[in-house]
Amino acid sequence: MFKWNMGWMHDMLSFMSKDPIHRRFHMDKLTFALLYAFHENFILPLSHDEVVHGKASLLSKMPGDNWRKFANLRLLFGYMYGEPGKKTLFMGGELGQWSEWNHEEQLPWDLLQYDLHTGLQRLVRDLNRLYLSEPAFYELDYDVSGFEWIDFRDTDASVVSFIRRGRSSGETLVFVFNFTPLPRIDYRIGVPKEGYYRELLNSDAACYGGSDVGHGGGVLADPQPWHNQPCSVSLRLPPLGMLILKPETV
Repeated sequence: MFKWNMGWMHDMLSFMSKDPIHRRFHMDKLTFALLYAFHENFILPLSHDEVVHGKASLLSKMPGDNWRKFANLRLLFGYMYGEPGKKTLFMGGELGQWSEWNHEEQLPWDLLQYDLHTGLQRLVRDLNRLYLSEPAFYELDYDVSGFEWIDFRDTDASVVSFIRRGRSSGETLVFVFNFTPLPRIDYRIGVPKEGYYRELLNSDAACYGGSDVGHGGGVLADPQPWHNQPCSVSLRLPPLGMLILKPETV
C-alpha cells in the first residue's frame, strides 16, 4: 500500500515559493517530512491539484526573475527525486509551462523551442535515468537505513545535505542542496569515506540552463572529519542548485 504525502507537497511548495532571503526562517518546512518518512510507504507528489483553480503552474509559483524561476524549479525536482519515497510529477511540469493545466487543451509543446524549457525537460530526463541506474534512489525508500542526514542545521546558508544508500555497500549517493542564489565556495560537508566523488548530476549545469558552477567531473575527499563523518569534501555549491555525488569504487 502506498500513500500520497500531501503534507510534503504543501510544505515543499510553500517553502519553494518564498523568496530565498526568507527561506532560512522556514527550513522546518523543508525537513519536517523526514521525521515521519518511514512510518508509511509514501509517494511524494507534485500533482494536478496544485496547478489548477487559480493556484498557478509550478514554474509560476517560483520566486524571482525567469532564470531564478527555472533554477528553483530544477532544485525542487532534484529535492523530490533525492528524498526517500516514490515520485509523482504531473504531466507538463517537466516542460516548465507558465499557464495552469487545462484539460481542454494539449500541453504547450511549443515551449521546447526555448532553451530554459528544454533544459528543464533535459534535467527531468536525466533524473529519471539516474533513478533507474542508481539503486540508492529506490532500494531502501522505506527503510531508515537507506537515509542519513549529513547536515540540516545550516539555516543561515539554507543548505542541506544527506546520504542515500542501496542494499549493496557500494551503492551510496551524496546529495547537496543550496536554496539561495549565492554560490557557496569552499563549502565543506562530511562524507562517509575517502576517495574521488564523481559529480553525477549538477542542476546548475549549462545544459540545463544553469550558470555551470561545479567541479568539472568530481571532487576528492580528504580524511578531515566533518559533520560526524570520517571524511569531508570542499565544494563549490551552485546557486539555487543541487549536486549528486557518488564515491568511486576501487
